[in-house]
Amino acid sequence: MPSVSRTGRRSSQSAAGASVVRRPSRATHPPVAPSKPLSHQEALEALRAFLKERSSYDVFPVSFRLIVLDSQLKVKKALDVMLLYGVVSAPLWNTATAKFAGMFTVQDVIHLIQYYYHTSSWEGAAAEVEQFRLQSLRDIERELHVPPPPLLYIHPLRPLFDACKYLIQTHARRLPLIDEDSQTNGDVVISVLTQYRVLKFIAMNVRFLEKQADDQCRDITQYLTAGVQELGIGSYVKDVTPERPYGPIATATMQTTVFDVVHMFSELGISAVPIVDDEGKVLNLYETVDVITLVRLGAYQSLDFTIAQALKQRSHDFPGVVTCHPNDSLGAIFSLIKIRRVHRLVVVAGANDPQPGKLVGVISLSDIMRHLINETGPIRERMPPHEEGDESAIADN
Repeated sequence: MPSVSRTGRRSSQSAAGASVVRRPSRATHPPVAPSKPLSHQEALEALRAFLKERSSYDVFPVSFRLIVLDSQLKVKKALDVMLLYGVVSAPLWNTATAKFAGMFTVQDVIHLIQYYYHTSSWEGAAAEVEQFRLQSLRDIERELHVPPPPLLYIHPLRPLFDACKYLIQTHARRLPLIDEDSQTNGDVVISVLTQYRVLKFIAMNVRFLEKQADDQCRDITQYLTAGVQELGIGSYVKDVTPERPYGPIATATMQTTVFDVVHMFSELGISAVPIVDDEGKVLNLYETVDVITLVRLGAYQSLDFTIAQALKQRSHDFPGVVTCHPNDSLGAIFSLIKIRRVHRLVVVAGANDPQPGKLVGVISLSDIMRHLINETGPIRERMPPHEEGDESAIADN
């Protein structure tokens, strides 16, 4: 399958001809609101019940775009496609086997940068990446002694709760939805589920029907009243050492080089680093997406830039750093997710603190989802299309 931008209306017919019989949601109307306010734990149970009643496919809008990259594609061309369509990851497709072949993500770009930084000159790196193909990325991981990412995906009609468990346990942040073509037995990439999309879906759709208020719906997330630090959601400054003054959180200053931050991304498996001043006040955030253009443009010399220099080259549409305070409720975080795109929150001291704006912690979407699901356990390489008792099915064509 060549590099493709697939845009179309959501339907029960998959892209390669496998017809999906969608099971109806078990709850066609919002449940009636309880006679008294829910506790935080009761609200969590209501959210979990909601996730078990919906399929992963229910999360997607009526129309959406899917970018699929052939594993034979050269890395630079793949980055051009991703930047053109504004995506930071894409499923890989093996044309020879007609099978899903993994995901191309920003982390792959980070590994590529590390590899060429140590093994090639600036000019050599720029020339080699022109010929480097996506299927060779696993070779780079072996060279760097980085464990390969698991080949995980799920059927689109599996419960959304199951998909959330995958997103948490693998730290994948993205989970491909894969169907099967009943005629060829080949895979069909339906879409890619992200943590943000799931949390936005929860924020916008989990409601109680308020019978005493003219049948108006009431947001269940408003019952999540406990503070995020109290709940243990996120990582917080506690293990302070001279080497890591904000441990366990990795930080940088405006004088830190880009490559030092890239090394943090790869070594710690993180996707963003808070930029702080000498007093610990948060000035900015440097993210993995900020380094994508380094490979695309062959600007490897930019790895020696300081963060202050690199931020001057950042795209003007950067949405800014999303912050919250330690005592902000989880419900308040969901209210924020409703109105803007959030990938992580930097927790800072409030206005009444002796050092307002000082770094206190970082909350990732994985942290929020882990609290919602509250489940751990072994994972399998692939969840089957359906299990006993599941009403989803693949119809014969």
